[in-house]
Amino acid sequence: QVQLVESGGGLVQAGASLRLSCLYSGRSFSGYTMGWFRQAPGKEREFVAAITWSGGATYYQDSVKGRFTISRDNAKNTVYLQMNSLTPEDTAVYYCASKSPSGNYYFENAYNYWGQGTQVTVSS
Repeated sequence: QVQLVESGGGLVQAGASLRLSCLYSGRSFSGYTMGWFRQAPGKEREFVAAITWSGGATYYQDSVKGRFTISRDNAKNTVYLQMNSLTPEDTAVYYCASKSPSGNYYFENAYNYWGQGTQVTVSS
């Protein structure tokens, strides 16, 4: 059974940092791009960042460029999202996802496995 389990969310003040982790298991994820999405209250889920299997390519939503860093440790079956300089606009449930072989990394319908999400709340 494929599982993606996020952790590391919490309540922080504006300007603080958090590191999210996503542990994936249940099959080989060799070769698969992994992504992070988020969904704020009353809004649709949106792309945050993605990383290829080798880590050689990373992609970010414009609003998080320079503040967030995605990385992965394939030996630990874990993908990370380091989030710095957090603002209240970053408040959302953050989801980890595994991308299918086809489709654009930016769109959630390109991902076929999802975690349950972890809440990030940034107070002003």
